[in-house]
Amino acid sequence: MTEALALEDVTVRRDDRSIVDHVDWHVQPHERWVVLGRNGSGKTTLIRLASLYLHPTTGTVRVLGETLGRTDVRRLRAHIGLASPSLADQLRADLTPVEIVMTARHAALEPWWHTYDDADRDRARALLAGLGCGPLADQRFGLLSSGERQRVLLARTLMNEPGLLLLDEPTAGLDLGGREELVASLSSLAADDSTPATVLVTHHVEEIPEGFTHVLLLSAGRVVGSGPLTDVLTATALSDCFGLALDLDHRDGRWSARRRADV
Repeated sequence: MTEALALEDVTVRRDDRSIVDHVDWHVQPHERWVVLGRNGSGKTTLIRLASLYLHPTTGTVRVLGETLGRTDVRRLRAHIGLASPSLADQLRADLTPVEIVMTARHAALEPWWHTYDDADRDRARALLAGLGCGPLADQRFGLLSSGERQRVLLARTLMNEPGLLLLDEPTAGLDLGGREELVASLSSLAADDSTPATVLVTHHVEEIPEGFTHVLLLSAGRVVGSGPLTDVLTATALSDCFGLALDLDHRDGRWSARRRADV
């Protein structure tokens, strides 16, 4: 089967500094990846590469079998489900959740750029209902809580039955209740065989949903660990990644970490 995402010897440089440094990373269909690392480690840059909004300085990026620089990115983006803070900031607050979800049909930001039919509206409503947002479908996006907005954006990623989901810090800014509701939604998606390959970026192991299968650890733009989650995510690896002595616990499908008490 075609790889969902492949980065081969990818480097991104800005002002003689490597933000991403010789990264090799392969995501297979139906794998669920979490990307962990400190602020400035290159996580969001990887998402921008994978979502075709950034070209590497060197190296090769392939998404759904097509090579960045040799394909029509506007067409290919319609097959990628993307949720990110920068995308959320570009959406008008007076749009409704139905309109926001529908715009993903054409990888657009405004509903008036394209024509939509009743089937598009019905699918948008069904996706919102599936994520617990059915009663919010016709409200103004700007009036929703942070957690509700994040679930609307998650529904938007599924509009086109994409081949790859990219979720850049979807729990950022949520309170405990909102975080746990969103993590539960992500766990349900991870358990669904129809969900495509998924990449979740986060700072916190507590936000890794049950059912995620792989982890990529980044430090200063370099990969310091990559592979099956339960093999790669150890206290030693996490401590090296964050530059801090940490204890790591895995219980009932969820992870937690804290600074080592004896250090």
